[in-house]
Amino acid sequence: MNIDNTQSQMRKGVLEFCILSVIKQGEAYPSDIIEKMKEAKLDILEGTLYPLLTRLKNAELLTYRWVESSSGPPRKYFSMTDKGETFYKELESTWNELANAVHQLTQNSTPL
Repeated sequence: MNIDNTQSQMRKGVLEFCILSVIKQGEAYPSDIIEKMKEAKLDILEGTLYPLLTRLKNAELLTYRWVESSSGPPRKYFSMTDKGETFYKELESTWNELANAVHQLTQNSTPL
């Protein structure tokens, strides 16, 4: 069994929730999302982020606005829609239940 593959699959499972968590804090430019993810030790590539942002936008969970940039082309800043806020609350509840269950199982590893 390959530990790298398992670790990658675990990260992919929480990626959407983490990206939405960053955007929930306020309007976000994709490179800012990447930076915050790196700070949290969850490296993400642009090639992974952009399709995910597009999928979330198409699902009407995110919206964006263009902002002119003095150093290049306009920038697309993402924010959460009302539908996205509702979806996020549901994900957050699911995450808390899952994290609590995993914590309980990993902390109570006494023999049966």
